[in-house]
Amino acid sequence: MTALKNDRFLRALLKQPVDVTPVWMMRQAGRYLPEYRASRAKAGDFMSLCKNPSFACEVTMQPLERYPLDAAILFSDILTIPDAMGQGLYFETGEGPRFRKVVSTLADIEALPIPDAQKDLGYVMDAVSTIRRELNGRVPLIGFSGSPWTLATYMVEGGSSKDFRKTKAMLYDQPQAMHLLLDKLAQSVTSYLNGQIMAGAQAVQIFDTWGGNLSAAAYQEFSLAYMRKIVSGLIREHEGRKVPVILFTKNGGLWLESIADAGADALGLDWTCDIGEARRRVGQKVALQGNMDPTVLYAKPEAIRAEVARILASYGQGDGHVFNLGHGITPEVDPEHAGAFIRAVHEFSAQYHG
Repeated sequence: MTALKNDRFLRALLKQPVDVTPVWMMRQAGRYLPEYRASRAKAGDFMSLCKNPSFACEVTMQPLERYPLDAAILFSDILTIPDAMGQGLYFETGEGPRFRKVVSTLADIEALPIPDAQKDLGYVMDAVSTIRRELNGRVPLIGFSGSPWTLATYMVEGGSSKDFRKTKAMLYDQPQAMHLLLDKLAQSVTSYLNGQIMAGAQAVQIFDTWGGNLSAAAYQEFSLAYMRKIVSGLIREHEGRKVPVILFTKNGGLWLESIADAGADALGLDWTCDIGEARRRVGQKVALQGNMDPTVLYAKPEAIRAEVARILASYGQGDGHVFNLGHGITPEVDPEHAGAFIRAVHEFSAQYHG
């Protein structure tokens, strides 16, 4: 494989020295870019974009053509695993993801297969290897998956949910069934992420989008325990270098110390945490990724630059920081504002290194 021309993202995740703080954005290949919307129209729909490796590669590369980003992230969806388990994923305009089949009983869960990453999700592995070739060492490629708890919520609810009523009822009424579902999902995610690493992903992130909706005790038992299990089963070295792992629990600021003990290299933070305080709490254990509020990108470039400067100052001197938004970039953002954000990170962060 081609040597990396820019490896500051990987170095920062491993708390190694860098010249400037690396930056990428969650959902950086997405609806805020007119070129993405054109590609999606050409593909026909969202899943056709995901399942065609050349389209997935095209949209992964689009933000890199616009901005000096320090990483690319695979274009895919977190719900590919439940889809491969036979749940029948589809997208409804204005409604988001839906499943044709839902999981509601122990028998439903017992019948679920554990997907074969190469056979059942081969289109994702093909996308990873296609993107790696196209990147040609320009920046590292991030692979990803949803966390078991987050995937379980969609499988039990049949789609997104405001209150997770059915999922939480199962958690408390049928904990044995929920643990079986989460265990199957943890096995699936481990094999899926390892498949991505073997195909060329140079770092991986687990998105625990809905873990922060649990109580403290339930989070430890039903979300973090399964992410810990995945981390312990991941390939951590490939192509002669370490493969860093990032855990991101939205609204997980209360549990940073526990998440830092889960064995990952870095923690993603949402915007509700102060990054300097988070750094004090986790010490030298892990790198930190984050954590500007995505809605700051609606503001004028001067305000965006001021917020970037504030977050960098809060983190302070030294390495181990990957700059990102505290969640995904939203579709209504002006692409020029995203550019101002990325340039500001590189411009203002040099003073904190070296």
